[in-house]
Amino acid sequence: MSRFLVALPILFLLASCGDSGGIDAGLLHAFAPLPGVMASADNPATPAKVALGRRLYHDPRLSQSGTISCATCHPLDNYGVDGKPVSTGHNGAKGDRNSPTVFNAAGHIAQFWDGRAATVEEQAGGPILNPIEMAMPSSEAVEGVLQAGAAYRAAFAGAFPDAAAPVTFDNTCRAIGAFERTLVTPSRWDDYLNGNQAALTPEEKAGFLKFTETGCMTCHRGPYVGGQMYSRLGIVKGWPDKSDLGRYRVTHHDRDRLLFKVPGLRNVEKTAPYLHNGSVATLEETVRLMGQYQLGKQLDDAEIASIVTWLKTLTGKPAS
Repeated sequence: MSRFLVALPILFLLASCGDSGGIDAGLLHAFAPLPGVMASADNPATPAKVALGRRLYHDPRLSQSGTISCATCHPLDNYGVDGKPVSTGHNGAKGDRNSPTVFNAAGHIAQFWDGRAATVEEQAGGPILNPIEMAMPSSEAVEGVLQAGAAYRAAFAGAFPDAAAPVTFDNTCRAIGAFERTLVTPSRWDDYLNGNQAALTPEEKAGFLKFTETGCMTCHRGPYVGGQMYSRLGIVKGWPDKSDLGRYRVTHHDRDRLLFKVPGLRNVEKTAPYLHNGSVATLEETVRLMGQYQLGKQLDDAEIASIVTWLKTLTGKPAS
């Protein structure tokens, strides 16, 4: 199956769970524990590169105003989100899309809601130069700021020892990307997948079965419980707000209208508000809407609560 395929909802047959409340192993084949690091052959990590990336991630000097860093919109002590429908950037400007979490994002098929960046390295440069985000006027301006500090010159030399001129905008993005590839948050769900049957309560296991039975795992599967494909918003029932056409902005193909990257559900309990525009305040309401518009299911309060009970097992401990 193509990773870019627009998913159609399907039903999954569940095997008997037995008195212990265990989950049939066949269902678990669609999932996997998180990797220790989301490695890249094109940008191999070293301690020096990751340390530099961490520093750059938190440095507001990468913005024109000197007040906005990557961590402003993606604070690591708040699960990588700022909790706003849309973030505030340069001179108070606001975009029209919600800032997704950086945790576990490097493992997704692409970055941004419309997939316009293939990797976190490519994504890192976008906000720095975006006029309504960090608003640096050019990559050369970024390099000038970094070249001015002896500590940064030494750090870049240590992170990129083979480069004749290590302080570059491209290396800035590579260092930030290397750091973000370490932002993995394993949870009790991983403990369960690794064989610890006691890691989940019977209620949480029942929530997982409801999640799969409902059809949510059509799009939300794999180690990131999503993030591996695009899907149209409003598959079964037309989505009422068509002001954002999603991936169509990138490709200009009619087939991509209202197509968005399926978000990963890791830490979803902590990353409100939801959807591409941050228009839904609660996880419960998001589950209800997804059931209705994506799957044609009218979920009742008990079913939604059961699914949310399992989704909370995906909450891990953020790195700092």
